[in-house]
Amino acid sequence: MSERFLLTIEYDGTHYSGWQRQLNGPSIQQEVEHALHRLTGQRAAVTGASRTDAGVHALGQCAHVDLDVSIPPDKLPFALNTLLPRDIRVLQGERVGPAFHARFQARGKEYAYRIFNRRHPSALRRHFAAHVALPLDDAAMARAAQDLVGTHDFAAFQAAGGTAKTTVRTITSAALTREGDELLLTIQGNAFLYNMVRIIAGTLIYVGLHKLPEDAFARAIETGDRLLLGPTAPPQGLCLNRVYYEGEAL
Repeated sequence: MSERFLLTIEYDGTHYSGWQRQLNGPSIQQEVEHALHRLTGQRAAVTGASRTDAGVHALGQCAHVDLDVSIPPDKLPFALNTLLPRDIRVLQGERVGPAFHARFQARGKEYAYRIFNRRHPSALRRHFAAHVALPLDDAAMARAAQDLVGTHDFAAFQAAGGTAKTTVRTITSAALTREGDELLLTIQGNAFLYNMVRIIAGTLIYVGLHKLPEDAFARAIETGDRLLLGPTAPPQGLCLNRVYYEGEAL
């Protein structure tokens, strides 16, 4: 008898076309489904909480899958990790109810965006941070980020191709910290639009370079004008840290 399992997955998205199965290259979903097929003999569809783009990483992607197996859920990660590429790892497995949905029942998500800020790029961090060579005004960026907090219509923050039925979202926190040459944006919210975090990161970089005013976010929220924001930042700086479900505080 088939049961539903929730998997927590970490991955380096550098060499993948994103989470979702694609025709133009390998995806995280495809690799996990392939490993499950090798392990169980079943062709099971894996449904992720977030459809991360090509080059984007995850520390805590969540996905559900229906399986007819006798393997205890806490042993599933060990079995799957012997069959997955080294840049994808299942960290946790648990049984959930048959109606549970990893995407639709998510209460919120936390993303991080890393900016490597020095004159020369990093050989070691090139896949995990966006490089900005010129000095950034951290204080201006941190002040600007506070205009994101709250419930707003983020219509200006959605890239072309987004299919959300509503563009109203609630951001519960947006914090910017620096450690040496690395700036880290950590942002939590109930949901995010297509490329929203990368548009936020690109705008913050422009604020830090004094190419945009500190109230750029406030103006874009008020007017819905995408042209008031900065460019979409590169994918490699983005990481899905965590997905929140019922009973977990944002």
